[in-house]
Amino acid sequence: MEEYPSKQVTENLDDPPNSRLFAVTSRSITEDDLRESFCVFGDIQGIWVVKDKQTKESKGISYVKFAKSSQACLAMEEMHGKVLVEGTKPIKVFIAQSRSSTRHRDVEDEELTRIFVMIPKTFSEDDLKETFKEYGDIEYCVIIKNKSTGESKGLGYVRYYKPSQAATAIENCDKTYRAILAEPRTKAASTEEYSGGSSRGDPGNYPVIDYRSGDFTRCLMMSTRAALTQEQIFSLFDIIPGMEYCELQRDSYGMSKGHALIRYSNLGSAVYAKEKLNGFEYPPGNRLAVNFVDDGEDRSSPVGRMAMQFVATQMMSAVWNGPSTSQVMKPPGFSAVSPMSRIQTDVNLPPLKKLAPTDSKAKERLFVVFSPSPLPLDVLEDVFCRFGSLIEVHLVPGRKVGYMKYADKQV
Repeated sequence: MEEYPSKQVTENLDDPPNSRLFAVTSRSITEDDLRESFCVFGDIQGIWVVKDKQTKESKGISYVKFAKSSQACLAMEEMHGKVLVEGTKPIKVFIAQSRSSTRHRDVEDEELTRIFVMIPKTFSEDDLKETFKEYGDIEYCVIIKNKSTGESKGLGYVRYYKPSQAATAIENCDKTYRAILAEPRTKAASTEEYSGGSSRGDPGNYPVIDYRSGDFTRCLMMSTRAALTQEQIFSLFDIIPGMEYCELQRDSYGMSKGHALIRYSNLGSAVYAKEKLNGFEYPPGNRLAVNFVDDGEDRSSPVGRMAMQFVATQMMSAVWNGPSTSQVMKPPGFSAVSPMSRIQTDVNLPPLKKLAPTDSKAKERLFVVFSPSPLPLDVLEDVFCRFGSLIEVHLVPGRKVGYMKYADKQV
């Protein structure tokens, strides 16, 4: 059938909200093909295959309307990228925007995973999580508090990993919670592509410094699109010894602003952290942006600038030459023992090779499972760089797994 054949159907398209799918398919896909594939996810109220007015042929665009939002979200999660009929291209499935919406794009997954709830003022974050965890895995919970007194306002956010989980919670939780999808946070910053000096949102009025001009400091500002916790950021930057301070910046509602301030006790550690972690993918697919910010220290004197440049040069050399560089100055806390003395294997390893530039495109990832526990990063880097084109070694925090990124697939 053609799109929206009757006025009555049109009026019910967004009831309930986010219950209609937008699908991009091969032009040969029919209404029956769609119904057969999507009916397993719930009650289908209508399917519309958009057709050319002149030729009556399919344009390769379709809509599928479900009775419930959770059914539509589950269908989107399961069917996106699937092949409906052998020989046709994989389909793309999204939650369709409201008919009254003025936006020119369909709903993004991130807008469908966070719900807003009314809760007793006695609720703790653990109580909130315990109440809503039955509907799916929770990424985080936040209780909105009075800035002056620190007391709960009786309002909170719950962020799930999947849209279907959030939709199920809204449909099935006790009605006294008045659960609804939370208003999406501003997209202005999240749509920016990371570049050398970009950051997400207002970085707390800390002036970002262009390190290419020779200005290095002990303070760093990290920006991220992913919802990282304070603990995750601390664990990541604490890999480099000398960290004095790490704080995730939050707004008045306790929500992450998408950036954190990190300060080291010495310039060498800050330079090393900047070069190693800027552009690092954590979690995989989310590229971090790390920049120097003003730490309030005066380095305008000739002696101060010479010392700063010396430390920066030594640390940059350590980064680019990898663990084979045994004569570089190391910041306090780094082991003075040559990495070679820590390597003991039952096989003869190839000679050491330089790491590939950090901005190299990863052609292959080598996943590793450790038993009983992961080896130190410098040891892993020492071993796996010997086969050539190693970009970096990544260990998953709290897990016994990691992966090596290579710039050459043949390696």
